[in-house]
Amino acid sequence: MSGDPATLSVYDKGAASYADDWHSQPPPTDLHDAVGRYFRNGGATADIGCGSGRDVAWLNANGFPCIGYDASEGLLAEARRRYPAFKFVASPLPGLPGVADASFDNVLCETVIMHLPHDAILPSVKRLLAILKSGGNLYLTWRVTADADFRDGKGRLYAAFDADGVRATLAGADILLDEEVASASSGKTIHRIVARKH
Repeated sequence: MSGDPATLSVYDKGAASYADDWHSQPPPTDLHDAVGRYFRNGGATADIGCGSGRDVAWLNANGFPCIGYDASEGLLAEARRRYPAFKFVASPLPGLPGVADASFDNVLCETVIMHLPHDAILPSVKRLLAILKSGGNLYLTWRVTADADFRDGKGRLYAAFDADGVRATLAGADILLDEEVASASSGKTIHRIVARKH
């Protein structure tokens, strides 16, 4: 049970191009609004699947001291180059090796879990909850794929899965926000859940 090797390879090989694309997109104002509403200001924050570091930089600049974690060494290299003042660590889902349980007040995981094989999705959600302190907040989104899994033209996996499984896995939390919307940044349809750990 692990991440999808083909997807990871795509991100490693095209890291600079993906970073340029993400940083040229409109700001994710919907993410910023939700974080401002639900995250504990000043609380230790993790961005799981941080990519090239755009959200880590915003979080650190807005009162949420943040560490970025990703499975892609290529994307982490881009993040460190762009934001040398911040900490970026290699740690893949679902296990997040090196990340201790109950160590963060806030956890962000933005459009990551749909890139995982089915047997890794719910264990990843469970692990995201585990690294939160009691009373901590999880912001979780994924790109919605209808009907069946597919790979885009570059080979990235987009898993199709039901939000009910994610909700059930978050049974140890209160769901504060649960919606399917168009992302302000990418324009793609995403499912967004904010949960507070008991």
